[in-house]
Amino acid sequence: MKIGILALQGAFVEHSKIISKLGANPVEVRLPEHLKGVDSLIIPGGESTTILNLLHNYNLFQPIKDLANSGLPIMGTCAGMVLLAKKVLNPNMETLALMDIEVRRNAFGRQVDSFENMIDIPLLGIEPFPAVFIRAPLIENTSPNVNILGKLLNGKIVAARQGNLLVFSFHPELGSDTRIHRYFLETKGFCESEEAEEKTAIPTPADL
Repeated sequence: MKIGILALQGAFVEHSKIISKLGANPVEVRLPEHLKGVDSLIIPGGESTTILNLLHNYNLFQPIKDLANSGLPIMGTCAGMVLLAKKVLNPNMETLALMDIEVRRNAFGRQVDSFENMIDIPLLGIEPFPAVFIRAPLIENTSPNVNILGKLLNGKIVAARQGNLLVFSFHPELGSDTRIHRYFLETKGFCESEEAEEKTAIPTPADL
């Protein structure tokens, strides 16, 4: 299995190590031709505006958008979640506009405000997931067809899925727990199990 990992900026090396550990083949994506033959794609955390600019500079913006619309499974973590969202706050910015979520950038403050928290994500099992938040975004709103997968104790959404798109506010690649990556690799179950899970949505703005 070939797993593309966007390698323009950010924590792509850490994702590659976990993918290799799980027995799949990580492919660092820097040019459109690197997308050929990948079974799925990870957009890592980093600086979202920098990654966006590089997507345009290396002509990856539209190819990734087209692959997503054709059904390619894509996982976005931290900045990756921002880039997949249809609407971004703090401030507004261009994105791939693929997922029906409204995201607030840097929702917890600066890098010095980074923290770790145990998040209940039922699809991963009973044990909470140790999540690392670094200048993390939050999902403020969703459309009804978005599955909410995990929240903080205060109810803020930090994990969600819509069809072939999977997003997390935090950095699952920065710890030793590989359950999120393992779930993402199980592409067939990832796509087929969606309707079997409970769907929960919060109020959606009219322009989302």
